[in-house]
Amino acid sequence: MGKGLIEGQALPEPLFTPTTKAEEGHDENMSKQEVLDMVGADMAHQLEKTSITVFKWALDYARERDIIVADTKMEFGIIDGQLTLIDELLTPDSSRFWDVEGYEPGRSQPSYDKQFVRDWLDRQGWDHKPPAPELPNDVVAQTSQKYQEAYFKLTGTRLKVDVPQSCKPGPTQED
Repeated sequence: MGKGLIEGQALPEPLFTPTTKAEEGHDENMSKQEVLDMVGADMAHQLEKTSITVFKWALDYARERDIIVADTKMEFGIIDGQLTLIDELLTPDSSRFWDVEGYEPGRSQPSYDKQFVRDWLDRQGWDHKPPAPELPNDVVAQTSQKYQEAYFKLTGTRLKVDVPQSCKPGPTQED
């Protein structure tokens, strides 16, 4: 945590924190110099500017709908020489969505994201190596409910979702 900050406190400005895919396990953090060396100054600047612009737009959009976007993961590619957002974006699986109503800096925040599943797995003593424990029906149902509530708050539309009776996650990588 940064100097003078408490858990869950908003930063004064969004941060650009680049990573790259690892062969196995977690994504690997990159320094700005590593990004410059990998893609050059113009593309590095475009990556940072685009990331922050998209994040600020999403932050404002969600905040008007009583959700705080604490952070998100964006994946980019270059298609025909153009920087392109690829893969999922701004979902409960790639972001931390917090409920404005229960928001209180200084503690863990009520959320609409996969942290609920991660917390449950940690309470089971899982070592984060495959295979993961099978998720009980109530954890699957509660996770589905959280995702559906976030969807409704963000879009104004209810989803009709059939929740499986049980779910065994595949190999997991912390995003």
